[in-house]
Amino acid sequence: MKGYLGIDVGSVTTKMVVLNEDDEVIAYNYLRTGGNPVKAVQEGLKDIIERLDPLTTIQAVGTTGSGRYLAGVLVGADTIKNEITAHAVAATCLIPEAKTVFEIGGQDSKIIIIRDEIVIDFAMNTVCAAGTGSFLDHQAARINLPIEKFGEYALKARNPVRIAGRCTVFAESDMIHKQQTGHNREDIIAGLCQALVRNYLNNIAKGKELLSPFLFQGGVAANQGIKAAFERELESEVIVPPHHAVMGAIGVAILAQEELASRGEKTKFKSFEVAEADYQTSSFECGDCANFCEVVQLSLSDQPVSRWGSRCRKWEV
Repeated sequence: MKGYLGIDVGSVTTKMVVLNEDDEVIAYNYLRTGGNPVKAVQEGLKDIIERLDPLTTIQAVGTTGSGRYLAGVLVGADTIKNEITAHAVAATCLIPEAKTVFEIGGQDSKIIIIRDEIVIDFAMNTVCAAGTGSFLDHQAARINLPIEKFGEYALKARNPVRIAGRCTVFAESDMIHKQQTGHNREDIIAGLCQALVRNYLNNIAKGKELLSPFLFQGGVAANQGIKAAFERELESEVIVPPHHAVMGAIGVAILAQEELASRGEKTKFKSFEVAEADYQTSSFECGDCANFCEVVQLSLSDQPVSRWGSRCRKWEV
């Protein structure tokens, strides 16, 4: 069986997917990056090979996410793409008529505007946590409730309270005030979900033409309370794909398959033995000019195998 591997390395989680020739998911995983993307990729490879049929051969590999360049060098990627492109490709592969994609992860969130299967606009939030999954994680810890239960409790609310969601600090202060005035937990949780969605729509989606079909992707899409809040604000159905948490990896696997097929080349994939290799990462600042570039170096058994980050490419291996 031919397989196509997609790897999405984010700041919080690392996702891997293997597709067959019909773009169907035959194996996937979802791991914590834990501040060590090299280890996360290696652990992900060990896990994914256990989920695959032994006769599966990897024909192409793509990487995306904030750690896409590091992951690409590590595994020998055939294509390296940004998250916007990867998520848009996955969305249109699933629903070709999709027009608006909401993607909310642990540390950032995105909106992608698509018309006729082409991305015409997008926006990202990488600065403030108020429109991301960490906003809900923080509040869940504050009220001593597992984040997995958040959506279940939100759907039980009868009178969701209004919570200021523009800033996590203000939201927590407002939530404490609502607790002290006697509001029940379900109404407060539903209010938090609505606050996140209002923040998202008023900031990231501001000025965008929001048309259905709406797709909701990313790890936060598992939260039914957020989905319900989106549908309440938009007055329209919001579709959550079956593999919503790994859509970026799916998209870049599709792109890797298409790119290699168009070039007629063999994959650069270094094999699953990469999972056992002794890789180290380090960085240094180049002071040879006024740019003071921060150069990242990947080494194997203390020998540099790749460097990136310098504008003039002086240090690249």
